[in-house]
Amino acid sequence: MGVEDKFNNSTENTTGKVKEGVGRVTDNERLETEGRADQTRANVKQAGEKIKDAFRS
Repeated sequence: MGVEDKFNNSTENTTGKVKEGVGRVTDNERLETEGRADQTRANVKQAGEKIKDAFRS
């Protein structure tokens, strides 16, 4: 996994956590759900990168 990919996935995950937290505090269910979706998307991308790395080795 490249450094850039790790950074992008980490950024997307962090953004998702912030959105989820803000949505929870402001009682905005749409923003909270969007934050969880961002986190899930980042985790799936990270898993895909790890699988690709495993096949490269």
